[in-house]
Amino acid sequence: MAVTEEILINVTPRETRVALIDYGVTQEVHVERAAARGMVGNIYMGRVIRVLPGMQSAFIDIGGERAAFLHAADIWGNRHNGERSTPIEKLVAEGQNLIVQVVKDPIGTKGARLSTQVSMAGRLLVYLPQESHIGISQRIEDEDERAHLREKLQLLLPAEERGGFIIRTMAEAASERELRADIDYLRRLWGGMQEKARSAGPLTLLYQDLDLALRVLRDFVHEETARILVDSREAYQRMLEFGQDFTPNVAERIEHYAGERPLFDLYGVEDEIEKALARRVELKSGGYLIIDQTEALTTIDVNTGGFVGGRSFDDTIFKTNLEAAQVIARQLRLRNLGGIIIIDFIDMDTEEHKNAVLNEFRKALSRDRTRMTVNGFTQLGLVEMTRKRTRESLAHVLCEPCPLCQGRGELKTAQTVCYAILRELLREARQFSAREFRILASQPVIDMFLDEESQALAMLSDFIGKPVSLQVETAYNQEQFDIILM
Repeated sequence: MAVTEEILINVTPRETRVALIDYGVTQEVHVERAAARGMVGNIYMGRVIRVLPGMQSAFIDIGGERAAFLHAADIWGNRHNGERSTPIEKLVAEGQNLIVQVVKDPIGTKGARLSTQVSMAGRLLVYLPQESHIGISQRIEDEDERAHLREKLQLLLPAEERGGFIIRTMAEAASERELRADIDYLRRLWGGMQEKARSAGPLTLLYQDLDLALRVLRDFVHEETARILVDSREAYQRMLEFGQDFTPNVAERIEHYAGERPLFDLYGVEDEIEKALARRVELKSGGYLIIDQTEALTTIDVNTGGFVGGRSFDDTIFKTNLEAAQVIARQLRLRNLGGIIIIDFIDMDTEEHKNAVLNEFRKALSRDRTRMTVNGFTQLGLVEMTRKRTRESLAHVLCEPCPLCQGRGELKTAQTVCYAILRELLREARQFSAREFRILASQPVIDMFLDEESQALAMLSDFIGKPVSLQVETAYNQEQFDIILM
């Protein structure tokens, strides 16, 4: 198997950024800030603050700005195949303390999503202390390999000790010694958390998942990873110590980068981050994508743009869609887009072309570690898919809504604002008696009143019988204005 992947880690005192590079191309970017570390995987001693029988859920205080959300189905032991589960009001009560784990970060206006089923991730295994079965990653498809791994793990587990495990994809090539080390590490973590829980008051953080730099060693590195470059000596030492103890086969691939040129500049990652924040993505063929994120879903529109292709128009469309399928798969990872995603490929007439594009898309998505479902083309020619969302997208981490347009992506024209001011002037003149009215607005709006709309302003001034003066407010955006009564 070709060793093609490099992982870059850029560390500053308050922020860690990770880029996954494959064949020289940025595939993923992860950002973690000290002031807003992700909560997924954290375990808290929460307190039930409200039970909602109608929604079969409860709000739990875990010490954050917003209360977290626990659904009845996420309470351990409350799922029964084909049987009705116990109502939440019989399982939890207001004021009760409860050990909960965050399974989804707060996103937008929604609080964190919780579960009472605890899981702790190692490099090769996920430990489920409340369970007793052995599960296997769905990505390991070979039935013989699945049976072999299950048998191998069962031999390492004492029969009398309770606790279930999920075998991760990375365990396929693992030795017994590595599996045993993972089991011991996870049991030590669980023991330490239980010890802390015995004396912990409500809202205590009992267990925090690894920070981003160490999660790289646990979750991101695989056999195709050639090296891990870290531009901070302190972070390099910390990763090396963790790697030697916990992931010895990975430790030798960690290197300290001490070059003059910033690491992300050297590999062109900064440019890729800027492109990943743009709405429009150019395709090499001359086509382009338009990506729009809303709170409910993400839409991706494919366009031919300037691509005129070869033999025929159908051929042009087919080639553009094939390229778009590969680029969309990469953009989903790069931007960390989650939830419902609707893709509008350019309409194709033949089923053969549709199937080829869908197969290309699924193939390109197969490198993604995040759980997804992809449906075929709908009657309207759209591809619907979901991608599990556990953390904020790259745009939500790095950006905030524009203060001018409030996230609409559009501003009212200067002319529209002029007419709104004229209507407001008429309203004020009818309500209040003033000697004079003064309009405070932005430069473009005042310019329009002095030029194209000067006649409209003069006519209104005559109609209300009062003089109207103009004043530029440089701090105002194009939509802002005030009318002062003199």
